[in-house]
Amino acid sequence: MDELIYLDHAATTPLDPAVLAAMTPYFTRRFYNSSSSYGPASANSRDLETARGVVAKLLNARSAEIIFTSGGSEGDNLALKGVLEGWAVQGQPERRHLITTPIEHHANLYTARRLEEQGYAVTYLPVDRAGRVDPAEVERAIRPQTGLISLMLANNEIGTLQPLAEISRIARAHGVPLHTDAVQVAGQLPLDVESLGVDLLTLAAHKFYGPKGVGLLYVRRGTPLAAQMQGGSQERNRRAGTENLPGIIGLAAALKLATERLPYERPRLTFLRDRLIAGVLAAVPEAILTGAEPPDRLPGHASFCFRDVQGETILLGLEERGILCSSGSACAAGSEEPSHVLTALGLSEELAHTAVRFTLGRETTEAQIDYVLEVLPQVIADLKSVSV
Repeated sequence: MDELIYLDHAATTPLDPAVLAAMTPYFTRRFYNSSSSYGPASANSRDLETARGVVAKLLNARSAEIIFTSGGSEGDNLALKGVLEGWAVQGQPERRHLITTPIEHHANLYTARRLEEQGYAVTYLPVDRAGRVDPAEVERAIRPQTGLISLMLANNEIGTLQPLAEISRIARAHGVPLHTDAVQVAGQLPLDVESLGVDLLTLAAHKFYGPKGVGLLYVRRGTPLAAQMQGGSQERNRRAGTENLPGIIGLAAALKLATERLPYERPRLTFLRDRLIAGVLAAVPEAILTGAEPPDRLPGHASFCFRDVQGETILLGLEERGILCSSGSACAAGSEEPSHVLTALGLSEELAHTAVRFTLGRETTEAQIDYVLEVLPQVIADLKSVSV
């Protein structure tokens, strides 16, 4: 194929032209700071609140429960630090215990480590070979001091979906807030905070054809939350700083479009994913699917390990043939360490270094998948022949 085939949508997605069109006036003629008091700025403030209302309705939340952030990493940081510090503000300083897993995004894990350094207790629940946490383990880990449970809805490296609705019932029964990083899910599966039963939920616009540098944190009314950025009264005193109005407008537009497209995009991605998984497992000897078997994984996600071949060399071979994919999280790209997700599943470090991830999107076609299935086995065979 002459065109580049982009199969790394878990890292980022292209900006939808309709989203760019919605954003453009706020870069130019409607550039006013929405916190200013004069007429044009007040109009921008109303547009910001309209965007907040659109997002809230799409998530089945209240407008006041939406905090706009700079993206997924800030949202995760605010959720973990904000809730655990918020308990002390509400007169329950003993609630200094966090429950999470070792396969979370680094925005969660590095924040958990920082909290440990500050004297908070953190329990890292084990996951099974597919990357799922056992709800019974969650319940056993809860203590009177537990202030928050934080679990990804879908893992970015292996696509596995967690049994979040079941876990939310356990958390609610014990009076413990539940946070989920749902960054990978928007545009692939329905997102309804009531159905999920979560108290906090993180999204990043650039994962669903919106702009980079903007995201949101849903915080259920009544959940303790201490602001982590000071300097202004924006976002109801929960997140200081001049609002990124073009980004917020873009996020709302992108989430609306992604939700509208979901009824046909989800089955289309599922079909392509299943075609890719079946084709790879049939054509590549000793290929290993990482993560959960369909349907317990994201519709557009297929990840593998290929014995005896370094994942990075596979990526280079595919790129030479016009296929762009990854070995895992973009945030860990360039690291010589094996994936913390794959080793938590019980894979050896050697096998974890052979990982390749394909994540599909709106532009992905059946012809592109067929081309990958034609090229990938040859790339791996060529690399194995060189290493012998």
